[in-house]
Amino acid sequence: MFPLRLGTRGSPLALTQANMVAGALRAVHGWDEQAIEIVAIRTSGDRIQDRALADVGGKALWTKELDRALFAGEIDFAVHSMKDVETIRPDGIVIAAMLPRADVRDRLIGAETVASLGQGARIGTSSPRRAAQLRRLRPDLSITLFRGNVDTRLRKLAEGEADATLLAAAGLDRLGRADIGHAIPIETMLPAPAQGAVGIETLAANAETRRLLAAIDHAETHRCVAVERAFLAALGADCRSPVAALAVEEEAGAIHLRAELLGEQGEMHVAGEARFASDDQAAPGALGRDLLARAAPALRALFAG
Repeated sequence: MFPLRLGTRGSPLALTQANMVAGALRAVHGWDEQAIEIVAIRTSGDRIQDRALADVGGKALWTKELDRALFAGEIDFAVHSMKDVETIRPDGIVIAAMLPRADVRDRLIGAETVASLGQGARIGTSSPRRAAQLRRLRPDLSITLFRGNVDTRLRKLAEGEADATLLAAAGLDRLGRADIGHAIPIETMLPAPAQGAVGIETLAANAETRRLLAAIDHAETHRCVAVERAFLAALGADCRSPVAALAVEEEAGAIHLRAELLGEQGEMHVAGEARFASDDQAAPGALGRDLLARAAPALRALFAG
């Protein structure tokens, strides 16, 4: 059985998150260093850096090589940033566990606040959600494509390809860069669904691996991320669709879900929220359908649901 093979992308952040998962498993099960082997797999998303994700295959570019390795028996489980995992997963693969969620906010690098950005400032991002939210807040801003890992984006910023950029606070924190950038309040920019969450997938048929992974599952994070993904599923959203959502567990197990849909230029917007019991599986989809019903036809057309 040992060593267990943990598949991951090869970026610095992905490897950091893989080591977090390995460390959690070793701690809870009392394993030594040799119990887990980290297997770095280069994904299509890592290779293709000059085009927007939506133009070259969407979020599957981050997962399909790891999925193939799981099905081929080359790895026993895989670690992902959950915001990069497509909503509908292949039959036979399950999200077996999630680590405790980190800071869900975005950080602005290059200015203290969105309001303080210079007139017509160039913002580097590859996220339709961030671009739409920024354009809604500041229609004068110019968006330029930024792809690559954290270091690549920071280098592009330093070389003057943009005046500012946005990165996830969770990723910066995990890389030991908590001092970089300024956190944008959730009330200003609602995060991407599943932002800040690290998930571990394995084969549904692999009962023993699922049992081992269950020991590190953070139940509250898993419930909240599942709600956000159910909301996405109801929309039929893909990586072209500017959508934000955040579920938070409140007292007595209730879930508070906030969400918004945006036009690609930020010119259209609809938002809503709902509170419901954590076991109410219909509620996330109901909020999604409510937003679609209230959206302008042109905005509704961005979603397949």
